[in-house]
Amino acid sequence: MSDARAGGARVVRADLTDTSLDPADLLEAVADPAHGASLLFVGTVRDHADGRPVSGMRYEAYVAMAEHVLHEIAEEAASCLGRGAIAVTHRIGTLAIGETSVAIAVASPHRAPAWEAGRYVIEEIKRRLPVWKHEDYADGEASWVEGHPLEAEGEASARVGSDARPDARVGPDAPTGPTAAEGA
Repeated sequence: MSDARAGGARVVRADLTDTSLDPADLLEAVADPAHGASLLFVGTVRDHADGRPVSGMRYEAYVAMAEHVLHEIAEEAASCLGRGAIAVTHRIGTLAIGETSVAIAVASPHRAPAWEAGRYVIEEIKRRLPVWKHEDYADGEASWVEGHPLEAEGEASARVGSDARPDARVGPDAPTGPTAAEGA
């Protein structure tokens, strides 16, 4: 986790946790009297996927790499905010229906940069974060879920800081990070 605040200076906090998330904690982390806009995105475990009833899910991660990448994503978005703040936390472990899996809080003096930064963070998490989702279905079956960048759904993705990578991941053995995506 990274957290840096000095008299209205930029704040970036990014971490993974295996405990329940409280989105209000993230809003508090980005609060500043200089910010006129505060946004919160909360992703939760839904009870269905692709027409199938879901009974729960598990997120697995290469924690050291995932925390590094999550912080990198938050820093990229924060650099476009200028004077603003971002706090993002992603859950790992077993989650029940309705539990929060990811929370992103963004604050900025103005709303447009806050919206753009929040959108960038969630889209880049979907694209780049080495965290894998394993869904458990009501019929007793289970499967790893392939990531779906927003572009795959026919919408334009937010672009802040760096080019998006279209590499999809399935399961913890799939290639991740810049080495796999860029061949470096």
